[in-house]
Amino acid sequence: MMKKHFYLRRALCLSFFSASALAFSAASVANNDIPKLALDLENVTVSGLSSGGYMATQFQLAHSDWVKGVGVIAGGPYFCAQGDITTALAQCVNKVEGEIDIKALNEKAEHYESEGKIAPLNNMKDTKVWLFHGTQDTRVVAKVSDLLFEQYKLWTDTQNITYINDKPMAHLFPTKEEGVNCMKSESPFIGNCDYDAAGALLSHLIADVTTPDESLSGKIHSIDQQKIAGSNAKTLASEGFVYIPESCAQGEACKAHISFHGCNQYADAVGDAYTTQTGLNEWADDNNIVVLYPQTKKSLFMPLNPQGCWDWWGYASSDYANRDGAQIAAVKELLFSLNTRLPVKDNKGNADE
Repeated sequence: MMKKHFYLRRALCLSFFSASALAFSAASVANNDIPKLALDLENVTVSGLSSGGYMATQFQLAHSDWVKGVGVIAGGPYFCAQGDITTALAQCVNKVEGEIDIKALNEKAEHYESEGKIAPLNNMKDTKVWLFHGTQDTRVVAKVSDLLFEQYKLWTDTQNITYINDKPMAHLFPTKEEGVNCMKSESPFIGNCDYDAAGALLSHLIADVTTPDESLSGKIHSIDQQKIAGSNAKTLASEGFVYIPESCAQGEACKAHISFHGCNQYADAVGDAYTTQTGLNEWADDNNIVVLYPQTKKSLFMPLNPQGCWDWWGYASSDYANRDGAQIAAVKELLFSLNTRLPVKDNKGNADE
C-alpha cells in the first residue's frame, strides 16, 4: 500500500500540464461512416507534443521500416525513463539530476533490435527528423530536448534533422494564431505564437507539400478505438479521431500522419482543440494527408495515469517503447484499419488503382 501511495504522489507531480475537463464538441465530428481510404502505409509520418513527442519517437523507432518521418515538440531521448516513473521525473521532464547515459539508452534500442522488437536501426539513417523546443519552456527543460537531438544524430544523417530551439515560446503546440498566450503553458496547450509548427514539421517530413488555403474540404470522423484495437486499447479512450480530406474520401491515394497529443490534452480534457487548432488539418487538406488523432484517457487507478499521458515510462506495459507495447500496437491497428479501399479489378483481372 505504501508503494502504491508513493507512485500515486509521484505520478501526480508529473508536471507536463494541468487542465480542466471540457466536453468534446460533437458538432465538429462527422457521425457518418468512415469512407474507404487508400493510404500509403509505406511512408507514414508521426509527430507529437511532450508525452506525445516521446510516443512519436517510440512509435517511429518501433516501425522505422514504414514510418519515415518524426516530429517532436518538447520531447526527450528514447527510453529516457527506463521503465521507471522516478527516473522519468528526475531526468526527463523539468530537471535533469545527474547525467543521462545516452550510450545506455542507445544500447537498449540495440537490444530491442536484436530481439526483433523494433525495426532495424539502419532504417534511421534516412529518416526525416524535426525537433522543436521553446526557450520559455520550463515543463520540459532544454537539456532534455538537446539530448534527443544528440541521440538522433547518432542514428540519422544530420542533413535530415532540423532542430529549432531559438524561439521564445512556452510548453505548447505553436500555431500562427490559434490558442492561448504563447508565453504561458496552459490549457489547451496550443499557443498563439505567430509560428506555424504544423507547416514547418510537415514541410520537413514530407517532400513537396504546398502551403494550404484557408478553407477545409474534409471532416473529422470518430473511430471506436476499443472495437478496433481490443485489449491493446485498454488504456486508451473509447473514441479516437481522424481528419479526412475530401480528396481522400473520394478515393485518391493519400499519405498518413499520426499526431500524438500531450498530457491533459486528450479530448475529454480539451474538447476538440487539439484535433482542430494545431494547423495540421489545414496542411493535410491541401496535400492529400489523412491525420489520425489517437486518444488516451486519464486513470486514477492502476495503471495510474491521472493526466492522460501517453505511455513513455511503462504504466501500461513493460514493453511500452517497442512493438510489443500495448499502446504502440493499438495505434498501428487504428491506422491500418483505415486503409480499406481495395483495388478494383477489370474483367481481365487487372487492378485499377
